[in-house]
Amino acid sequence: MSNETLTITDNRTGRVYEVPITDGTVRAMDLRQIKVDQDDFGLMSYDPAFKNTASTKSYITYIDGDKGILRYRGYPIEQLAESCTYIEVAYLILFGELPNAAQLAAWEQAIIHRSLVHENVRHLFDGFRYDAHPMGMLISTVAALSTFYPEAKNVTDPEVRMLQIHRLIAKMPTLAALAYRNSMGFPVNYPDNDLSYTANFLAMMFRMVEPKYQPNPALVRALDVLFILHADHEQNCGTNAMRSVGSSRVDPYSAVAAAAAALYGPLHGGANEAVLRMLNEIGSVANIPDYVRRVKAGEFRLMGFGHRVYKNYDPRARLIKQVADEVFDVTGRNPMLDIALELERIALEDEYFVERKLYPNVDFYSGIIYQAMGLPTAMFPVMFAIPRTVGWLAQWVEMVTDKEQAIARPRQIYLGEDHRDLIPMEAR
Repeated sequence: MSNETLTITDNRTGRVYEVPITDGTVRAMDLRQIKVDQDDFGLMSYDPAFKNTASTKSYITYIDGDKGILRYRGYPIEQLAESCTYIEVAYLILFGELPNAAQLAAWEQAIIHRSLVHENVRHLFDGFRYDAHPMGMLISTVAALSTFYPEAKNVTDPEVRMLQIHRLIAKMPTLAALAYRNSMGFPVNYPDNDLSYTANFLAMMFRMVEPKYQPNPALVRALDVLFILHADHEQNCGTNAMRSVGSSRVDPYSAVAAAAAALYGPLHGGANEAVLRMLNEIGSVANIPDYVRRVKAGEFRLMGFGHRVYKNYDPRARLIKQVADEVFDVTGRNPMLDIALELERIALEDEYFVERKLYPNVDFYSGIIYQAMGLPTAMFPVMFAIPRTVGWLAQWVEMVTDKEQAIARPRQIYLGEDHRDLIPMEAR
């Protein structure tokens, strides 16, 4: 047998097992052979929240959390953010290579001309309460799209899959803009096919009475960068939901709705909203030392610092910090920025945070930028869901076409009562 093995001695029985190591992992099913007797189910691994369990093989995103590295299909995130548009990176994430000019033009046309939603979908927004959360509206309406495209359930057909991918990438900004306009009480803006993907989204969001809305190029570029940084991030909670729900072979609209629902949570896509609440609570630079003292005393967490994967400065946070200056040149300086910068400076020099490797993450600055662009905090998770849709779809295609994958069905360790007989009501 190869040297790439793990030798396991079961001290309960004295038996020795040799398990293959592949790509730095052992297969959980190889543990099933380790039994006390023939009636034993076999050994299982126990890993709450998948902290050290690989559920899939993927070719899309590489992360080295200790070194602060993020790459899509091998390309450093820094290079993509500097030189590409979001729609170009979307092509890369889905197809594995950057497009040439002809491929990009065809890809853009395939997306742009599917940005309209059926008028019945638009009318769905009339049924929401006046104070409905935009993310709740987005989740509901993207799920409803499955009823408009019943052929989408044929997920094994590559052509059908690709058509739904075009539709979802195209329609997510439209649904997001409808959710925003509905929550603000503004009339609907229809897509403008003369604009780029991100410019069109800004136009659908913010056009009022102008016959032709031309968003500021600096804001369009900033949104492209933000969307690129959020496009995919390996097997996070939302992506795991997309793969898990999609493993039942449900249509991609339903699976994306499930992924967006996971993103809705404050520990995931709602984290940048929590950062702004924290900065508002701090109120001024003068209050930061006392706030940091209370964090270190365990009264609450420092939002926007630390990450499950990154044990170094989140590379996305560094890029977003650069984008912030470009946005503020257009919108004016957000007063929250001074608090954020000083809080970051103190935290990066404080031994308490350095020892715990609590560095700023992507959520720390993104909310400040979105606020400066005129977005209410309720829209922040929606702004996350739009670009992440392409990552979800790429991961979904990998899952559907991976012969090793099956319907997701984790094991459990049952710790409840053993067999017991029912006692009649009168005897209880």
